[in-house]
Amino acid sequence: MKIIVTGGGTGGHIYPALSFIHYLKTVEPDVSVLYIGTEKGLESKIVPENGIAFKTVDVQGFKRSLSPKNIKTVYKFLKSVLEAKKIIKNFKPDVVIGTGGYVAGPVVYAATTLKIPTIVHEQNSIPGVTNKFLSKRATRVALAFQEAGSFFPSPKTVFTGNPRAQEVADLDDSGNVLGQYGLDSKKKTIVIFGGSRGALKINTAVVEALAILAQKEYQILYASGEIYFNDDEFAETFAKYNQEKNIKIVPYIKNMVEVLNDADLILSRAGATTLAEITALGLPSILVPSPYVTADHQTKNAQALQHAGAAVMLRNDELTGENIVSTIDDILLNDTTYRQMAENALREGVPDASERLYQVVKEVTSFSGNGGSNGR
Repeated sequence: MKIIVTGGGTGGHIYPALSFIHYLKTVEPDVSVLYIGTEKGLESKIVPENGIAFKTVDVQGFKRSLSPKNIKTVYKFLKSVLEAKKIIKNFKPDVVIGTGGYVAGPVVYAATTLKIPTIVHEQNSIPGVTNKFLSKRATRVALAFQEAGSFFPSPKTVFTGNPRAQEVADLDDSGNVLGQYGLDSKKKTIVIFGGSRGALKINTAVVEALAILAQKEYQILYASGEIYFNDDEFAETFAKYNQEKNIKIVPYIKNMVEVLNDADLILSRAGATTLAEITALGLPSILVPSPYVTADHQTKNAQALQHAGAAVMLRNDELTGENIVSTIDDILLNDTTYRQMAENALREGVPDASERLYQVVKEVTSFSGNGGSNGR
């Protein structure tokens, strides 16, 4: 089997793709995978680090407002379609999978013009512009949220969940991960983070809450983001409370999946990858949707879990130190509430998401394991 995967710009598009590729290599050991991204995107670093063949096309995103730059964007799109066609013809994939981001546009589009089966994977409850555009031509649209189905042609849609969920669910317990941060693995632990770069509003609220949190029986692992960890506004306070036995503040958590596996409660933004991870683990959560994302899709993501009884949503303008502490206490110190939220979270998880997506691949390619058919 030969597969091209494309997607980039943010980790939310890249990590689900990588999770599926890792799974695919376990069920199809002889699979040949090529990832197409952009030279400047985050994928250009992450994908090669994972030992996956990587090629690039030169493309950029559309401006949502009227802008002369969109003329250049159209030119680059058409040029990148031709670049993608050359790569596709040379690689001869059985299927092309796009996980979102503007780089997926020309690659999946090029594949459809070459009559190669294509799958678009949408991670959010509200789809991005690229996936909505591609859905008109794609063979199948795979959904991580049932709510996204209304935005796509219904005969093409199939609910698979997010492949990141299966990677997390299949993770072996790696032991005392919290001990690596100087925390007690036997204590209830809440992990707080605002994404890979951190979030100013979350930082401000956590700083307000630290004095109270330091007095609690439970413990806190907080990833502030690199730019805030060393910022003059926060650095002194972080250094002070890092001396407390039940508080650990770091700029970034590299082994997040392992850490989440040992956590009891999460406070974070509501990105699709994060939600896939925490539901796969059955973790209750306090979600603070970023108001700065396209179509406010994080709010819709968070609302989906809140409606399921798996999360409490706090809007950005509601976030204060007092609200953080009271919400944590309401969940973590109430066994009945905690247990019910955990059960609801696990019910929302899709621990076989990669397997489901693999079945879609087999469906669209009618692959029998005897070699690809797309010798174009």
